[in-house]
Amino acid sequence: MFNVFIGLGSNLGNRTENCLAAIEHLSDFTIIKSVSSFYETEPVGNEDQPRFINAVAKVNTLLSPLNLLNSLKTVESQLGRERNEKWGPRTIDLDILIYEDFQLDSQELTIPHKELVTRRFMLEPLCEIEPWLEHPTHNKTMSTILKELQDDREVVIVGNFYKNN
Repeated sequence: MFNVFIGLGSNLGNRTENCLAAIEHLSDFTIIKSVSSFYETEPVGNEDQPRFINAVAKVNTLLSPLNLLNSLKTVESQLGRERNEKWGPRTIDLDILIYEDFQLDSQELTIPHKELVTRRFMLEPLCEIEPWLEHPTHNKTMSTILKELQDDREVVIVGNFYKNN
């Protein structure tokens, strides 16, 4: 089994319910180990859109990175995601942030997620559940990367909506 950290985000419809539904779908093909609190965050890229709810789930899986990506895209589609514009509003967004210490840079997928070290909305929930996790290419813990981060966008905990085992 591989330890994988998946970022979740939603800014259309019932954002919390969309993230909870995505977590339930994740349990169809992964073992959910823990889920961070849910955070309300400012949008990045296209800032003229609603605020997001973001979280990070730690899961175990036997799926390869590309098979996991395809499964995540299927969940996004099932939950109504439409890919109309880059960084546009979405019912759900599921991203592989870290897949063990695996590194991949292809047209379909980059692991670790190329924006992880620059985005507070990813790092805050990740550090909540595993602050000592070392980034596979930066040789620093996630908490150190978060402390050094220049991103000052607002990231606010709104609650724990998923009951961790």
